[in-house]
Amino acid sequence: MTQEPEKKERKGLSYRARRRWSLVILVLALPAYIFAVVTVVTLLDRPPIWVEFIVYAVLGVLWTFPLRFVFKGIGKPDPDA
Repeated sequence: MTQEPEKKERKGLSYRARRRWSLVILVLALPAYIFAVVTVVTLLDRPPIWVEFIVYAVLGVLWTFPLRFVFKGIGKPDPDA
C-alpha cells in the first residue's frame, strides 16, 4: 500500500490572489491613500517643516503594516507551480 504525500493546506489568500490584490493596492488604493493624507494635512494649519516631515514619514510607512500579508512572497516564484 503506497501513501500519497499530503498536500499542505494553505490558509489565507493563494499566491495568485495575493499578486492580484497587490496590484490593485499599488495602482488604486495607494494613490487614494496618498491623496487622503495630503488632503488632511493641507486642511490643518501649516505645521513646522520638521513636524510635517515626521507626519508624512510615519503615514508613509503606516499603510504597509496591515497589508504586509498581501505583499509577502510576491517577488518569489509561485510555490504551487
